[in-house]
Amino acid sequence: MNLVAAIRGYFNAKKLSPYWEKVRAINALEPQISALSDAELRAKTEYFKQQLQSGHTLDDILPEAFAVVREAGQRVLNMRHFDVQLLGGMVLHEGRIAEMKTGEGKTLVATLPVYLNALLGQGVQVVTVNDYLAQRDAAWMGQLYTFLGLTVGVIVANLDFAARQAAYNADITYGTNNEFAFDYLRDNMATDQEQLVQRGKYYAIVDEVDSILIDEARTPLIISGQVEDSTDKYRRVLQAARLLQPGKYQTKEKAEEEKQPGGYQDFTLEEKSKHIALTEQGIQKAEKFLGIDSIFDIQEMDSAHMLIQCLKAVHLFKRDVDYIVKDDEVVIVDEFTGRLMTGRRYSDGLHQAIEAKENVRIQNESQTLASITFQNFFRMYQKLGGMTGTAKTEEMEFARIYNLAVLEIPTNQPVLRKDAADVIYKSKYEKYKAIVQDIKERHALGQPLLVGTISIEVSEHLSALLRKENIPHNVLNAKQHAREAEIIKNAGQRGAVTIATNMAGRGTDIVLGEGVTALGGLHVLGTERHESRRIDNQLRGRCGRQGDPGSSRFYISLEDDLMRIFGGQRISSMMERLGLPADTPIEHGIITSSIERAQKKVEQYHFSIRKQVLQYDDVVNRQRETIYALRHKLLMGKDVTEKIQEFLVKTNCLDKYKEKEAQIPPDILRNIERLVLLREIDRKWIDHLHNLDVLREGIGLRAYGQLDPLTEYKIEGFKLFQTMLGQIAEDTVETLLRVQVVHDLPPNIAENYHNMHYSGGELTLGLQSPMQGQARPPAKPEPRHAAEKIGRNDPCPCGSGKKYKNCHGAAR
Repeated sequence: MNLVAAIRGYFNAKKLSPYWEKVRAINALEPQISALSDAELRAKTEYFKQQLQSGHTLDDILPEAFAVVREAGQRVLNMRHFDVQLLGGMVLHEGRIAEMKTGEGKTLVATLPVYLNALLGQGVQVVTVNDYLAQRDAAWMGQLYTFLGLTVGVIVANLDFAARQAAYNADITYGTNNEFAFDYLRDNMATDQEQLVQRGKYYAIVDEVDSILIDEARTPLIISGQVEDSTDKYRRVLQAARLLQPGKYQTKEKAEEEKQPGGYQDFTLEEKSKHIALTEQGIQKAEKFLGIDSIFDIQEMDSAHMLIQCLKAVHLFKRDVDYIVKDDEVVIVDEFTGRLMTGRRYSDGLHQAIEAKENVRIQNESQTLASITFQNFFRMYQKLGGMTGTAKTEEMEFARIYNLAVLEIPTNQPVLRKDAADVIYKSKYEKYKAIVQDIKERHALGQPLLVGTISIEVSEHLSALLRKENIPHNVLNAKQHAREAEIIKNAGQRGAVTIATNMAGRGTDIVLGEGVTALGGLHVLGTERHESRRIDNQLRGRCGRQGDPGSSRFYISLEDDLMRIFGGQRISSMMERLGLPADTPIEHGIITSSIERAQKKVEQYHFSIRKQVLQYDDVVNRQRETIYALRHKLLMGKDVTEKIQEFLVKTNCLDKYKEKEAQIPPDILRNIERLVLLREIDRKWIDHLHNLDVLREGIGLRAYGQLDPLTEYKIEGFKLFQTMLGQIAEDTVETLLRVQVVHDLPPNIAENYHNMHYSGGELTLGLQSPMQGQARPPAKPEPRHAAEKIGRNDPCPCGSGKKYKNCHGAAR
């Protein structure tokens, strides 16, 4: 083991050799930089920016920039960067992971690459594990940045829109992984350019990178919304749908021309494409039955959508062919295999329409609006760096998933911690008895103890045992970040006993109290081994910082989950053969090695889970990038004429659209195209995410047919995506052909996305005054009601006696 460590240390030192040359260059600049006044030091920021604008690179100015940050840290924070911290800063700047032991000052290390990269003006983000650390580090290290003339923002939960947008526009932004990722998803749900808060993803440094990119990457982030309860409305609209009759001709005039007066009916349908279109007669019948002025008004647009879906349910989807009714539920029948697709649901309200038709319970469900994995989110950054005390055990995953290399940074002072071999007891009872005795003896001497557990339940059990022995102690859990940091900070004081879950206190240094060094420093006691070696190493790393003494030991029982699952029976049999009493522990390096082998197996299992999550999200990610890129183009006001022309060709109605182009000024029509396309993309994408969720749930069953579920998911997901794109094209064109401008509009109408409303089967746009002043948070403006315009069946104001739709309304 020592030979392996020596070889690894040799190669690591070889990798760091080029960095030491730069450290010497930075040190050579220190006398020159320290002689500058505060104003001259601050002026270096503008000087560096000019250097970059004139063609120099970040690497060119790195030595001097690092020297400036080191000097600023000494003046503002009374903290001077160690040489090894300069090493860590360079590793982070290059987009790698710097593994630095606990207490080596990673928070200060980050200021070096953060300042350097912020000079480009593209924004730098520092990612932390919780709001407390984000606020603490932004305020603490922010003093250094503001002294050098840079701006600092912080993103935390429940931050209002204006403050959030301002924080992202700062040179440097601190925040949590959750907030950054959720803001990205929310930005890609915005309907207006002014609702965006984030800017480009240039460079991010992830603190506690193993916690964020490994531990929290097992499940994707999801924004979901509750679907409105529309049970009664579906039943009502279904009644209207049953009144309508299909026909061959969409206009009365066309039917009379073909001498088929009975052929003019309420709607037309195409069974092959399962497409239904309402006629004017059908619209009037439905409006009369439902008691509404216009089925296409924005307040009733759900009714129009429901009506089409109910018509499909009645006329295009057949019971015991397309679906069956089983246990009061509508179950889809696979059209290719004839198998029941339990759990699958038709999208876009069609399933609810069929449920209404069959008079079974109409289910309401939450709907995925947007989702992404942390892996795919952080891979979007042009450059990504990370820092932690424990990354080597996950080195392979960092390389494969994130293309991040791990470099071990040497400590500023030699590590004096003594790690004792694990002790194993036959039962948990004997183990806890020994733990309490060890705590009792060390506490009597005044030596501080940090007791690590892997669950709150164990923490409470151990706390109860210590109370019986009248041993004062503190118990921490990960939910109380602010209190946690304060208690952890004092965990090194004489006589302190602190019980903490495995992740408690990260990001906070434990400083030894007076006289504790002579007692052997902080002692870390692990109550059992974690599934991951990395978590155990984190616990051990809490002691022995910056050359301080320290010690650690893990207590294990054969009843612990890890031992029970991996190899515990063999050790138990050995203890019985040796005839050892139950309270006699086994302590040997071979036992510790076997436990670590068991941990490796568990780590590989969890890696396979994270890898599978990523593989499935990669399928969605390529589709997400396509949709989000198109949305961004629309929000930025880019011309989408080419895309619209592509849709028109696909749907064969190019000539009809030319007539529409002749009626509406080009600048106005281009804006209308953007608004309509944006709305259709959002509606279809949400339905598509739902379909993918359902597909993902059942795709594993394909393995029984000797098929690879992931391959099948890729194939089926691609088919669904192509279908969605076709629906976007079809519905966009259909809406644009109905569009009608009710009065002159200014060219910039993007902010009036929500002011679209329907009348007489045609999309119309009405405007309120353009918004003034600062950007506003997402809000839904009040729509203009149908009563504010002339109804299509109202008398024409010109006095002709004709209906408006047959007179001046027709010209519109």
